[in-house]
Amino acid sequence: MKYGVYGLLTVGLGAFFSVTPVLAHHEILGKFDDKKPTTLRGTVTKVDWANPHVHIFIEVPSGTTTNNWAVELESPVDLQKAGWKLDSVKPGDALTVQGIAARNGSRQVWGNSVVMTSTNKKVFDVPAQAARNNQAAKPTPRWPDGHPRLGPPPGESGYWGSPSATGLVQSGANVQMDAYGLLKNVSDADKVAPFQKWARDLYELRQRNFLKDDPMYLYCKPPGGPRQFQTPYGVQFMEDLDRKRVFVFIGGGNHNYRIIYTDGREQKGQLRGDADNPLYYGRAVAKWENDAFVVDTKGFNEKFWFTNGGLPHTEQLHLIERITRPDFNTLKYEVTVDDPGAYTKTWSSSWNLRWISGEELPIYYCQDNRP
Repeated sequence: MKYGVYGLLTVGLGAFFSVTPVLAHHEILGKFDDKKPTTLRGTVTKVDWANPHVHIFIEVPSGTTTNNWAVELESPVDLQKAGWKLDSVKPGDALTVQGIAARNGSRQVWGNSVVMTSTNKKVFDVPAQAARNNQAAKPTPRWPDGHPRLGPPPGESGYWGSPSATGLVQSGANVQMDAYGLLKNVSDADKVAPFQKWARDLYELRQRNFLKDDPMYLYCKPPGGPRQFQTPYGVQFMEDLDRKRVFVFIGGGNHNYRIIYTDGREQKGQLRGDADNPLYYGRAVAKWENDAFVVDTKGFNEKFWFTNGGLPHTEQLHLIERITRPDFNTLKYEVTVDDPGAYTKTWSSSWNLRWISGEELPIYYCQDNRP
C-alpha cells in the first residue's frame, strides 16, 4: 500500500482504546514513524469506513492477554476506486498487518500491507494511480461567444484532477517534495520562494514537524489560493453566464466552493455580508484576456495554508491566476503571488491539470461529520 496521509481517531473510535485525538488525512510521517516497522497478527473487531481515513481494529494476542490495535488505511474514496468495500474485511477475519508505528507510542499503525490469513491475499491495497482518461486529442470546447469552456460540453460530465505539481515552488527552482508538499530535503527551503526571514523560519518549522499543524486537516479549514488546484480530488467549474460568475467546486478539503465574479464589480466586500471580513477564498474578480481567464483575488484571512507544504502568507496576499485550456484534456494553471508581508518580491509558479471525463467530483468530507 502506498504511503498516503494520516487520520484522526475521534471520540467514536476512542471507545476501542484510549488515544488522544490527532490529525486528519495528511502527511503520514507527522503521526507515524517510518523508522519503526511493526508487524501485527490478529482478529478483526471492527471496520470504520469513514473519512478522513478507514480504520480496521484488530485484537492482537500478547502473552496471556490481547491488545486492541487500530490499523489506519487510505480514505474510502481511494479504497473504493481500487475496488474495495466496507465488507471486504469482516469482524472475525484473521489478518497480518505490516506497517509503521505511531510516534506517540499508542497502539496504532499505518498499514502498508494487510493480508488475509485464510487466503494469503492482500486486501485494501491502493496501487499507484495509472494514467486515466487517455482520450484522443480534441480541440478546446468553446461557448458561442468563442471563449473556452472551463467545464464539460453540453451533455457531458467531468472534472479537473491529477495536477502535475502538488506543491507551490517559484518558477525555475528545482525542489523535490512529496504529494503533500513535504520537502525531500529541508535544506532546499530557500529555493522554494523568496521568503522574508520570519516566513522562511515558519516554513521550515512546519516542514520539520512533518506538516502536522496543517489547519485544513486539523480543523477542516478551506484550501484557499492555489491549494484548491493541488488537492487529490480535483476541481470542477460551473460557468453561470447569466449572472456573470463562475463557481469552482473543490473535491478536496471539505467539498467547498469558491465564486469568481465576471460582472465588473469593485473588488471589495459586500456591505450586507463580508465588508470588513477577510475570507478563506478572498474576493475574486475576473475577465477574459483572449483565451486566458484572468482572476484577481485579494482579501484573504490568515487562518488557512494557501498551498500544500505550509508556505506562510499574510492578509496582504494578492493573487493573479491565469487559467487556460489549450486543448480538451489540459488545463494550465499559472499563479503570481504578491504578498509583501511574507515575501521579498513577487513570484510565480504554474502546473497542469488533466480532464477526468465522465465522472463527477469524488464525495469527500474532511471528517465525515465525526464528533
